[in-house]
Amino acid sequence: MKTIKRFFFFLLLFGCTTTHAEVQPDGPFLKAKERFGSKWQKQDQVIDEKLAELRKRFGKRPNIVYILTDDIGWGELGWQGGGKHRGAPTPTLDKLAFEGMRFWSAYAEPSCTPTRIAIMTGRHPVRTGLLSVLWPGQEDGLSPEEVTVAEVLSDSGYNTAMWGKWHLGDLEKHAPENQGFDYAYYGLFNGAPDYWQASFEDKSGTFPFADFPGYAEYKARTGIDLSVAGYVGQKGRGRKPIPGIAGKLGPERQEAFENESIKQISGWIKDKADDDKPFFIYWASYALQISASKEFLNAPGVDKNNRQASFMVLHNKHVQQLMDTLKEAGVAENTLVVWISDNGPMYAFYPTSGYTLLKGAKGDVTEGGVRVPAMAYWPGVIKPNQDPKDFLHVTDLFTTAARLAGALDKVPGDRVTDGIDQTPLLLLGEGNSRRNYMFHYGGDVLGAIRYENFKIHIKAAHGGLPGMDFFNIRRDPGEKYGALYPGLFAVSPIQMLMRQHLGMVRKFPHRPPENPDSGEVTPHD
Repeated sequence: MKTIKRFFFFLLLFGCTTTHAEVQPDGPFLKAKERFGSKWQKQDQVIDEKLAELRKRFGKRPNIVYILTDDIGWGELGWQGGGKHRGAPTPTLDKLAFEGMRFWSAYAEPSCTPTRIAIMTGRHPVRTGLLSVLWPGQEDGLSPEEVTVAEVLSDSGYNTAMWGKWHLGDLEKHAPENQGFDYAYYGLFNGAPDYWQASFEDKSGTFPFADFPGYAEYKARTGIDLSVAGYVGQKGRGRKPIPGIAGKLGPERQEAFENESIKQISGWIKDKADDDKPFFIYWASYALQISASKEFLNAPGVDKNNRQASFMVLHNKHVQQLMDTLKEAGVAENTLVVWISDNGPMYAFYPTSGYTLLKGAKGDVTEGGVRVPAMAYWPGVIKPNQDPKDFLHVTDLFTTAARLAGALDKVPGDRVTDGIDQTPLLLLGEGNSRRNYMFHYGGDVLGAIRYENFKIHIKAAHGGLPGMDFFNIRRDPGEKYGALYPGLFAVSPIQMLMRQHLGMVRKFPHRPPENPDSGEVTPHD
């Protein structure tokens, strides 16, 4: 009997075929599958064999590390022309890009909460009922009815943990330890509240939030308590406030939080390296926000007047610690690391800000708002020094993780999953992405569509002519030369894409907001 059980265990562990569940994709992907299905099926067989070989070698499925950073624009890193030339040297991040795959056409949602929804659920935020950036005191959050990547991987035998900016709801029902993570060390808010009280106490009127009335008066007026900035949570055991500076709002919180995070991440990896179960880490770093790093503010080559530059150098140091830990623990060759920004730069606090040469910034559906730097690293699996033209969208990270974990059957089929499995691109290289379109939403408004090399800005129709500006985004990434008439040939293809997309919306309606009567000041976010 033991022999039979052992046989079935090894058959399950090392079998070379994988049954792919029917994830419900968007309409345009279904059309593409009709055209390329047989080609993709052959590719999947090759990929399954590669993954099975890895699983046989390491005895478990690959570890996955997703690093999501904040407000870092396209062109900000050294490998895109920024880095030391912008006063923010990031040699480790640049090395990571050149030793793996660096994406020039990676896309996120236009702002922070929406991108966090997308990476967690593989869905455009408009589908989930949560449309806006969240602020302290709001009761909205990511619906418990949504299925997160952490839940998918946890249900498939992964150890799961997160560190960083959660920003998907303050209430306990929205918390990461109740959304699939075994362990979570997380801040509730974005970086702005760290300077609210500091602005009040400064009295000079030069700080950005000089009219903030102070914690006590703010609570008296609104009932909003800002005494807890973050929590340590464990699945099934609740959460406790983060102790010390890292858990208290203020200008020094973010650096303390990030230093503690990388310390914990390194320890957690070492602890889980020899575990029978693989691990998933979601590190939603506070780089960049509006804080400076005291450690690097006066470092050589750092633009002191752009406080984010010093914090970026701190983040570079922490990523080096992560990579060193993976190698020292002997798991680097069985670990996919993906680094991506959540949206374009936030110029509100310039010169403390990221930067991009593209049109627009955070909150916009133009390239400057949604096109972001990204790279993927997996030694021995992803061939180094690749810079594919292929598209990548942040929702794709959800579906790709599910594929690598053998967990596509855990992805719910009763809703549309926008994320497309990018395992073919990662393992087979340039030209093997299965994405040739993207929909760019601002809140519940479809603002732009990219299809192949073309980008369409949607606007009001006039005189019976279609309402759109047309850009060849490959030739004109700055979106400077948009006009309708050169793109008349694209009108019908774009309308077909929209019909396919909206048809699936009718078939799988968007989830209503958790609080349908709540008023949103910034629905476009």
